[in-house]
Amino acid sequence: MSDEPLITEDDEPVVLQARIETGGMRLDKALAGAFPDLSRARLQALLAAGAVSRDGTPVSGGSAKAAAGLYSVAVPPVAPADPLPEAIPLTLLFEDDDLIVIDKPAGMAAHPGPGCETGTLVNALLHHCGDSLSGIGGVARPGIVHRLDKDTSGVMVAAKSDRAHAGLSALFSAHDIERTYIALTRGAPTPPRGRIETLIGRSSSDRKKMAVLRSGGRHAITDYVVEAMFGVPAKAGGTPMAARVACTLHTGRTHQIRVHLASRGAPILGDPVYGSGSPAAPVRAAVAEAGLQRQALHAAVLGFVHPVTGEALRFQTAPPADMRALEEKLSDL
Repeated sequence: MSDEPLITEDDEPVVLQARIETGGMRLDKALAGAFPDLSRARLQALLAAGAVSRDGTPVSGGSAKAAAGLYSVAVPPVAPADPLPEAIPLTLLFEDDDLIVIDKPAGMAAHPGPGCETGTLVNALLHHCGDSLSGIGGVARPGIVHRLDKDTSGVMVAAKSDRAHAGLSALFSAHDIERTYIALTRGAPTPPRGRIETLIGRSSSDRKKMAVLRSGGRHAITDYVVEAMFGVPAKAGGTPMAARVACTLHTGRTHQIRVHLASRGAPILGDPVYGSGSPAAPVRAAVAEAGLQRQALHAAVLGFVHPVTGEALRFQTAPPADMRALEEKLSDL
């Protein structure tokens, strides 16, 4: 899940700048630390392309030693690809001339990206809406104003008109949206009700992951309530094997709920990225028997004021069959 601003494509490269105060480290490694949004492999390719300079002088060769100075990286725009309409069934919750609300299934990406060029929500919307889809999001993601992770199910809204797109973007930027998610977790966060407020940014050990940071990153707030516990030991104060947790977002950082729950020692079941450690054997068996193949996270509630009509809208859907089956089996522990 993410309500981070969508990157728009321009004809000119985006020039990023950062100062390296101390030299001596391998250049590509030093640059990866200075430009946390770019992977080391990406920086090596940009170095080879002559897109990196220090104090105005081009540099190359990632294995060379970095020198102190102001580094500039000219990041070329992503080549947009025209997504094609695809006749993919959609579960519609609401639609008018300005926006459309759907219950996104797990396994569907919000928009095309590397390794996922077809079968996305954008492809389905292009078929369903035809030309009436906001173009503000760019060629590759028309209508998209926020995202859910590919393997997170639940309620999403997309813009059909530019005025709706602008209005929805403003609501998400101001966090003036009601968003509640249901998660099935290994163990349970403590206390049973609380607020997780941290900084979230790229992990220093794995650039593909997000992490709770002591400094840097972006402010992230999640309220949570443990709604049910499963496999609770007989002795008082024991830790349950699993739990159903409702999470309310007050910000929309990349992987926010997944990172926050994992930071409290209660990662989401089935999460291949943040689910470190193994659940108890009965929970593992329940996951296998339920056929869960993804993180057990569902965007259950989305509420907002219609950006054009001013009508208060609220949509709620139940978790899909895989999560319902898992919760049923967890209830037997």
